[in-house]
Amino acid sequence: MSGDKKPTWVVDKERNRRAEARETVWLFGLHAVRDALMNPAREKIRLVVTKNALDKLEEAVAFSKMEPELSDPRSFSVPIDEGSVHQGAALEVKALNWGKLADVAISGAGEPLIVLLDRVTDPHNVGAILRSAEVFGARAVVAPRHHSAPETGALAKTASGALERQPYLKVTNLAEAMEELKAMGYTLIGLDGDGTIELSAAMASVGKRPVALVLGAEGPGLREKTRETCDMIARIPFVGEFGSLNVSNAAAVGLYAAATR
Repeated sequence: MSGDKKPTWVVDKERNRRAEARETVWLFGLHAVRDALMNPAREKIRLVVTKNALDKLEEAVAFSKMEPELSDPRSFSVPIDEGSVHQGAALEVKALNWGKLADVAISGAGEPLIVLLDRVTDPHNVGAILRSAEVFGARAVVAPRHHSAPETGALAKTASGALERQPYLKVTNLAEAMEELKAMGYTLIGLDGDGTIELSAAMASVGKRPVALVLGAEGPGLREKTRETCDMIARIPFVGEFGSLNVSNAAAVGLYAAATR
């Protein structure tokens, strides 16, 4: 019956969800592969290593109970970008599932501190942000499902193991996720060069309340809707004529300021 047909958007959503469930990621590099092998929550599929890399990963491979595939270093054939510094180790995995934003924001490990990324698509920037978020005890890094850096080998390598431990959540709508955090008591501080208040003053005004730092992509910055949803827009003061920080550096400064209030 035609009345029983699902709406097109429901069909598309289910199709995308099935496609995501089938997708896998190739992690590479000794550090990223070792941390993934040691992570019981990570679903691991295929491990390709050279003899030299296997010797260095022996303990992690034993822990994972995986059967490695030995490869000649001159013909290391796995589907990663040419020129990637794999160090003779590559691991095919499924993306991690960190659960719902509300659960992580309320009862996740670490301080009530979250980083929201508005269309930050460079995997190296996001990897560095994940690393800083772990160092300063943030509960999660949150990004929109589309127009964000996917979980890739390059991101994992830059994160230097943090991808296995630091929640990286994808949400359907960033503005809605921001409103959800507000309802949970978080103060949303956007970081932008034209902010009306300095970062230190913004942190002082918040006190010990939960904080979510909101950062935009380099160039475009925060989108209008994102900016409007923030409680305040803060700037990082600078000395000299060049007053712009890379988004991952800005995130590290913001995280330090929030963690040391």
